[in-house]
Amino acid sequence: MDPIPQVILENHSKDEKNFIILKVMPGQETPYYYVSDGNRIAYVRVGNESIPADATALKRLVLHGTNITYDSVISHYLMKDFSFTKLRSVYRMRTGNELTDSDFISFELADESGRLTNAGALFADESPIRHSRLFCTRWYGLDKASGVLEALDDKEFSGSLVSLLQNGIEFVKNNTKKRWKKTGTGRIEMPEYPEQAVHEALVNALIHRDYMEIGSEVHIDIFDDRMEIYSPGGMFDGSIVQNLDTDYVASKRRNPVIADIFSRMHFMERRGSGFKKIKKEYRRSIYYRSDVEPLFRSTPTSFFVILYNLNYNVPEKEVLIDPEKMLIDPKKALIDLENVSIHNAINKLNANQATKEKANLLFEKMGFDKIFGRKEIMETINISVTAAGNLLNHLKNAGLIKAVKGFGKGKYQFVRQNEVVEKS
Repeated sequence: MDPIPQVILENHSKDEKNFIILKVMPGQETPYYYVSDGNRIAYVRVGNESIPADATALKRLVLHGTNITYDSVISHYLMKDFSFTKLRSVYRMRTGNELTDSDFISFELADESGRLTNAGALFADESPIRHSRLFCTRWYGLDKASGVLEALDDKEFSGSLVSLLQNGIEFVKNNTKKRWKKTGTGRIEMPEYPEQAVHEALVNALIHRDYMEIGSEVHIDIFDDRMEIYSPGGMFDGSIVQNLDTDYVASKRRNPVIADIFSRMHFMERRGSGFKKIKKEYRRSIYYRSDVEPLFRSTPTSFFVILYNLNYNVPEKEVLIDPEKMLIDPKKALIDLENVSIHNAINKLNANQATKEKANLLFEKMGFDKIFGRKEIMETINISVTAAGNLLNHLKNAGLIKAVKGFGKGKYQFVRQNEVVEKS
């Protein structure tokens, strides 16, 4: 073998028999070649077999052995030949800061000579990496061959990763429905799929997909009872997700440069597992049922997230609140109702979508109990002092926050919607 892997030989005795145990340690200097009779072959494990590595698998092994990720590799594309209008505008909208040319170098989107990394090329308005696409289909019925009408809607998107995310979310919104129920303080919206769960699943699909897999794209397939999001490439560490407890899966990133950019724009958190967050979004819904728990499935070359339609086969007149949950934990049910109410109120702000997203993010971080001012807003959701001031003004004018005394000047707290009703 070349190079020689680290091995450990141990003597072992059992039932009056002597054994030599050979342990081959995981190596970091991949690829490891089998050399014999003029042949030099690298093998990879697929299922329960070892097979010769093809060209793509060999490239992966070389990158791993040099501690380099695909998205950080310098490409032959020049930054001056491409525009980044979408990336720059969304970055400014979500952070309050301009994305400068020097940031491209700092964030590993380009090198000092002006050449783009693969990550930089993927964020270009007209991405030259052609297999970075998103296929979306709303199917008729419960599978892809209903025999009546195959697809109700289908779209193919290409371009910047930011555009792919936005177009994918918009496609889902256009092809799913919301119910709503009146309450004493307004109304509760009941979407078929929790929006944050869909967002998280699609973000993960775009970030963690294997971009070395040519000829395969991210897919969103919506059926009557479920949504399936597919991305090329299995678990980064080679494990099979069905064999894992997804509440305790550590976050490992196949494309850390791409993940960092999405994190800076607050599309994802730097820490934590997306699996847990997706399931949390389902479980926090007051209409959650155990039979709609999201599923995750992987093979060595593919990954699927299956999100179930919360409203499928549920009569519209039925109260979608689990009676047992109300009896066992009425406080939690009340908190869920309050959270839905504040999000609904935020979404009705007389402000642009970016401001509403920042307000929702601030509430997710602060809740009703934490006290904050302009400085805390800047630090919590990473926006400029001007943007923080504008956000405070919008929330104050809408009566969604109240001034708090005893903590210094300009400190506020989110107002529970039942307080607003009582005062009015």
